[in-house]
Amino acid sequence: MNFLNLGTYSPKQCGIATFSKNLRDNLTRLGERTSIAAVSDPYFTYTYPNEVSYVIRQNKIEDYVSTANAVNRNIGIDLVIIQHEYGIYGGADGEYLLEFIARLKKPYLLVTHTVLPYPTASKKVVLSALCRQAAAIVCMTKTSSSMLSHVYGAAPEKVYIIHHGVPAFKIQDRKLLKQEYGFEGRELITTFGLIGPEKGIEIGIRALKRLVMKHKNLMYLIVGRTHPMLVEHEGDRYRETLIELVRRLGMQDHVEFVNKFLELEKLGEYLYMTDAYLSPYPDLNQAISGTLAYALGCGRAIVSTPYLYALEMLSQDQRGLVADDTTAEALAELVDRVLSEPVLKLKLEKRATLLGAKVKWPYIAKQYANLAESLLESKIAI
Repeated sequence: MNFLNLGTYSPKQCGIATFSKNLRDNLTRLGERTSIAAVSDPYFTYTYPNEVSYVIRQNKIEDYVSTANAVNRNIGIDLVIIQHEYGIYGGADGEYLLEFIARLKKPYLLVTHTVLPYPTASKKVVLSALCRQAAAIVCMTKTSSSMLSHVYGAAPEKVYIIHHGVPAFKIQDRKLLKQEYGFEGRELITTFGLIGPEKGIEIGIRALKRLVMKHKNLMYLIVGRTHPMLVEHEGDRYRETLIELVRRLGMQDHVEFVNKFLELEKLGEYLYMTDAYLSPYPDLNQAISGTLAYALGCGRAIVSTPYLYALEMLSQDQRGLVADDTTAEALAELVDRVLSEPVLKLKLEKRATLLGAKVKWPYIAKQYANLAESLLESKIAI
């Protein structure tokens, strides 16, 4: 089968670009040919790899039209995979993408990364239109599946749940990694990802402030660069507010910023030396978290605020601990339990590992390939 993946793409640093790269690489390993239509942006210039066949300038509506026409002419493309996320396509709430599908004559598989329970009228119009014309729709949780049908009018028989993929990280020894990184004897709490206000890191810092008297060797690792688009619009102001908060709380010996965009191997090392992964998102409607999925993939004990994705992925079989609310107090109580109860910590790690094994990218890519094959076979039958 020959696929075209439409979305942002590496070397752009964002979650959808990483997802697109992982999906493409793993489909390729399965023998499926996958080329890329990369959505660029007006703020950065990207040097794309050879698999990028088309580049769509985010805010140029004519690029969406011309690319759709070019894809129609390309007999080497059987199916288009559209990665949908608000903010990566041009127009109000990404409405330029509707110009692409209006002209596209090939079937497309829609991958929904954000499914809001209470969308604005504009957001609902865009996603509803995409769902209506899609050959099939992929979402990543049961909650999103229900909302796609009840809020956006998606036909239930077109909606499939395929979990967020996780790289097959090399399993490593926590104690040895701590020695290598200079954290021997420290209790490590980690949050990673592109840094921005939506990550709720200030809540995490305040939570851990409540624990340093009891856990004197506690260290909070905040791993990742500030989101490039945030830096473009306001500089590194958010990170500076976090640094000032650390100083005000006297947490300088307990918080370390790793201000880098880490390659997978290094990221895996930080995750495997972690004692508890902290996911303090303040937005309870957060439908997907790739960072939480990665922590599951590494079998970490996870503490989270009660956003949608965390509730679904962690609550079942107690794969992690989910707070009652988004307060620092609630998170501190659960982190304390992980650090104070070795048996609980081990149980959480084992249960996370069991789920993590089922969401590795090779397994997830196979599900995409199987779904695509069934779609194309049904199209031929018609």
